Amino acid sequence: MMHVVPVPTSLDDKSLDALAQGLGSWPPPERLLVDGHGTTWASPYGLASLLTLGQAIKELGRPKPQFNAPASDDARSYWARTGFFRHAVEYYDVVGKIPRRAGDATDVLLPLTPIRAAEDIHHVVGKVQESATRILTSELKLEAKATMGFAMALSEACQNVVEHAGTGGWVAVQTYFWKRRLGRKVVVIAVGDAGIGFRKSLDATEARKVGERWSDGAALESALLHGVSRFPDPGRGQGLAGIKRYLARWHGKISIRSGTARLSVGAEWDDDVPLAEHLPFFPGTQLQITIPAQEPSGR
Repeated sequence: MMHVVPVPTSLDDKSLDALAQGLGSWPPPERLLVDGHGTTWASPYGLASLLTLGQAIKELGRPKPQFNAPASDDARSYWARTGFFRHAVEYYDVVGKIPRRAGDATDVLLPLTPIRAAEDIHHVVGKVQESATRILTSELKLEAKATMGFAMALSEACQNVVEHAGTGGWVAVQTYFWKRRLGRKVVVIAVGDAGIGFRKSLDATEARKVGERWSDGAALESALLHGVSRFPDPGRGQGLAGIKRYLARWHGKISIRSGTARLSVGAEWDDDVPLAEHLPFFPGTQLQITIPAQEPSGR
């Protein structure tokens, strides 16, 4: 028997809950068929989440899921350019036509890239730095010094995987023109991991302090709003706080989903609820950082 998990037509930070809902119980008692046949678009956040799901199932020792690739030629082509299929074959039995050549994607500053150790972070930041500097200053109209903060935010987001997840993760960086949601260009950092999540990471130090309120949501609040870390060393837990300060200056947003909760700290253009709890469970942690252009711009 296979349990079919439909992938939403458009998979991003807004629709991941629908994918999680389709999982049912966790760990999955049956082999999964993750059905992306009808999917026409996915953001780097969505694609990193699919890799996270496959990785989590593999690390549980469960049967390798089947993955039905999108029927849409455009979707398959874009997914190939982000590197999704190249990594997905490690975690899924991929069914469907996959482009042989990925082609170039000028809007993809960093394709889906594994994060396993600190050396990977240095590689990622170095690879993105030059193109990000150009995008931030010429297209998003940020001051030149904003590029240093961007490198910090990217590094800290990846560092969170290495230090807290207990396993590897994924990062991707891309630019978009957000016509409906913002009416201007943005750069997005998406990071996902199949690790233990914020609640389990902070259990030993925070659960007793918080008491009955301790939950995935409370753990996210402790980490993102109060700078709490499971490490006792002075200065730990300030990485997320540094990202928040940077994003506040440039009207950006950070959203973190872990377990059954999602916490968002955003700007005036964002309509997300600050804290969403009792969501369908999804393994690991998913993080998205969004930095908008400082004035409306064309494609």
